[in-house]
Amino acid sequence: MRKSNRASIILAVTFAVVFAASNVRPQSEGSDDQRWTELDGAGGKAFAEGRVPDAEKAWKSALQLAERFGPEDGRLIISLNNLAELYQNQGKYPDAEPYQKRALALLEKRLGPEHALVLQSLNSLAKLYWTHGKYAEAEPLTRKLLAIVEKIAGPEDPDVAQILNNLAEVYKAQRKYADAEATHKRALAIREKSFGAEDPEVAQSLNNLAELYKTQGRNSEAEPFYKRSLAIGEKVFGAEHPEVATIQLKYAEILRKMNRKAEAEKLEAQAKAIRAKQAKGTP
Repeated sequence: MRKSNRASIILAVTFAVVFAASNVRPQSEGSDDQRWTELDGAGGKAFAEGRVPDAEKAWKSALQLAERFGPEDGRLIISLNNLAELYQNQGKYPDAEPYQKRALALLEKRLGPEHALVLQSLNSLAKLYWTHGKYAEAEPLTRKLLAIVEKIAGPEDPDVAQILNNLAEVYKAQRKYADAEATHKRALAIREKSFGAEDPEVAQSLNNLAELYKTQGRNSEAEPFYKRSLAIGEKVFGAEHPEVATIQLKYAEILRKMNRKAEAEKLEAQAKAIRAKQAKGTP
């Protein structure tokens, strides 16, 4: 479960676009409205420039003003989301959580449970819990997100596969291995149907299943998934790609556990050669 800084900024901009029209009102110089706009912009500029303390200060001041506009005002949601994203990017998950939860509640009330922004916010909160190791809290949110996206996009949509992948990892973290296996297999089937048998996303699902089996010591079951994932990686990325080396090392690990030392050593040597070549070519 990952989210880049760029994705966070795009999300904030999307909020602004959605809520701008409903927040238009007569403004006078020095009004709360104008001041909120200035603080929001200053926080965004500081965040983009890496001046995190300045961004935090500006966005907290913007939130104080937004509270005066009332719970139905979209600027309150923007300010809450900004601070949640700021703290998540710093790894301050307990600080981010109340802002993200409140933003989600306000979004659901204002836009309904199936709006795209609600789904993004729901996904962000699930990711926050996941990253913070609060898997029991992440699970129901991910299941809720899955149900909504299945309803909107259909049960075999690629977005459903990605959510299934996330849910399976939540199950795995809680040692719900049977649930994780069934969920990863469903994600794999959707991706194979959507993208074909040799797509990188298919390789991701194969690798996830292999890792799940390895975690349980089911090495003989993990092997064919690693083998197929490696074949896709070599075809798609080329035999000397760093991703290929990563798969080779994981594959070699279970081969050693299965007492297939010669095969493991061959893969390890190939991975070592790839990484040495990469390091040599790096300035």
